Amino acid sequence: MPAKASDAAVLMRSVSKWYGQFQVLKDIDFDVAKGERVVICGPSGSGKSTLIRCLNRLEQYQSGQVVVDGIALTDDARSVDEVRREVGMVFQHFNLFPHLTILENCTLAPMSVRGFSRKAANETAMRYLSRVRISDHAHKYPSQISGGQQQRAAIARSLCMNPKVMLFDEPTSALDPEMVTEVLDTMVGLAEEGMTMICVTHEMGFARRVADRVIFMDRGQIVESAEPSVFFDAPKHARTRLFLSQILH
Repeated sequence: MPAKASDAAVLMRSVSKWYGQFQVLKDIDFDVAKGERVVICGPSGSGKSTLIRCLNRLEQYQSGQVVVDGIALTDDARSVDEVRREVGMVFQHFNLFPHLTILENCTLAPMSVRGFSRKAANETAMRYLSRVRISDHAHKYPSQISGGQQQRAAIARSLCMNPKVMLFDEPTSALDPEMVTEVLDTMVGLAEEGMTMICVTHEMGFARRVADRVIFMDRGQIVESAEPSVFFDAPKHARTRLFLSQILH
């Protein structure tokens, strides 16, 4: 069910975005309740990644309204900074700083944005690196660890900011198959702890296991939104059924 304004972590109202003449998002209405886990799926080019990137202003939308944790996201730099402090994001390609150790990657933002002391930032970073099971790699550089370990480091880095909402943009699509499970297991653990999560992914097993709601997008629109049992077993829309027939084996 859509979130009420009082308990919403994320609200989008009539959000539209264009790239030149091409409209990539078409009047999106999208609510996520605090503590809810939402998986967004759909074919390539359907607007999934653009939607979640609008939630922290990595993409600028042209019309509509976005509210994250009660903060209206506007063109004002202060509102953007406020939202980004409360929203963690894990990208497809890790985006770790290659010249910093894993520990340094994790402490940079808490020290520069949250004002943590180095001691407090190190303690927080080590706690989350332990949480994602790579604390023994804290003093290595990204190039010295595997892709799966780098993605878990990226998750730890986001958690070090104590975000209210976590966004995942196809976090396993750049990984070798044997590394996917370790990242998904980390995300399952976060979900079980009650983290508000919005995840763009084609990992339908993860969606079945973790999501409170699965959303299917196509051509810039939300076509279907349902609980996993309904979404997978009794989808209402022909476009959803076609997508599932292509992706489920």
